[in-house]
This record gives sequence, structure tokens and C-alpha cells, in this order.
Amino acid sequence: MSEVYGSWWWPYVMILVAGFLATECWRWIGVFASGKLREDSLLFAWVRAVATALIAGIIARLVLFPEGVLGDVPVWLRLAAVGGGVVGYKLLNDRLMAGIITAEFVLIGGWAFLI
Repeated sequence: MSEVYGSWWWPYVMILVAGFLATECWRWIGVFASGKLREDSLLFAWVRAVATALIAGIIARLVLFPEGVLGDVPVWLRLAAVGGGVVGYKLLNDRLMAGIITAEFVLIGGWAFLI
């Protein structure tokens, strides 16, 4: 059995099993269930709210408790970048890419100004 674990193909089999097969069943369940879900249902609203809360939590963690090089940027500059992104998003007709580019411009420009 140790010959199997030591062979070159074993990591690829594990990637296939853990990465593909473990998530594929949930994708098929989603495909079958999506035909019966209505976009205005309470379940759909709950799923949307949970997804939005998860994204907001990830963004808050990145802004308030960053790791790596972003941790060297002052908190006020990170918050200004978030604010600039929201303003850019709203000023340019709710375009997500506009908000992202505006936030990056504020963050990189402010960091370059501080250096």
C-alpha cells in the first residue's frame, strides 16, 4: 500500500477525489433544485442574504485585519479605498468594475503618496 502513496499519480487522484467529486454532487443537486425555486421565494432571499453577509465579512476582514503587505498600509487609507470604491460604483451607474478600479486607484495612489 505504501507503493501507491509514493507513486507520482497519487496526488492527482486525491485532487480529483477531493476537488471534483466532493463538490460535484452539490452542483447536480443545485441543477435539479433550481427548476423548482422561484426568484422571489423566501429561501432564495435567505440564500442571497447569507452570500452577501459572507462577502461583507471577507471584505471587512481584509480591510480591518489584513495580512502581508496590505497590513503595512494604514487603516485610514484602506477605509478610504473602500469609500472611494463605493463612490465610484455609485457614480458610474452601479458598475462593479468601476468600483473595484476606483478602490484600487485610491489604495495604490495613497500608498505611493505615503512612500
